Amino acid sequence: MFFTYILYSEHDGKLYIGYSSDVTERFRRHCNGDVTATKHRRPLILIYYEAYLTEQEAKRREKFLKGGAGRIQLKAQLELTFKRIGYRFFK
Repeated sequence: MFFTYILYSEHDGKLYIGYSSDVTERFRRHCNGDVTATKHRRPLILIYYEAYLTEQEAKRREKFLKGGAGRIQLKAQLELTFKRIGYRFFK
């Protein structure tokens, strides 16, 4: 099983989108500062994840969510979550 996940940085108010075969362990590594891309963006909140049977599907979804159409989809899908955490989608 592979996962595409979204983290919210309480430090800078931005999102991080990634994929992993173990979302729990990967999130732990993010929180511990073991991931260069998010090391200086802690604390982080795991706000969303999806499961896929193959790595290729999870990677494809990650790439899509990082693009324009994917961001629009995220805005609609996670509207209530974004309001709750105070995320302003287009800063």
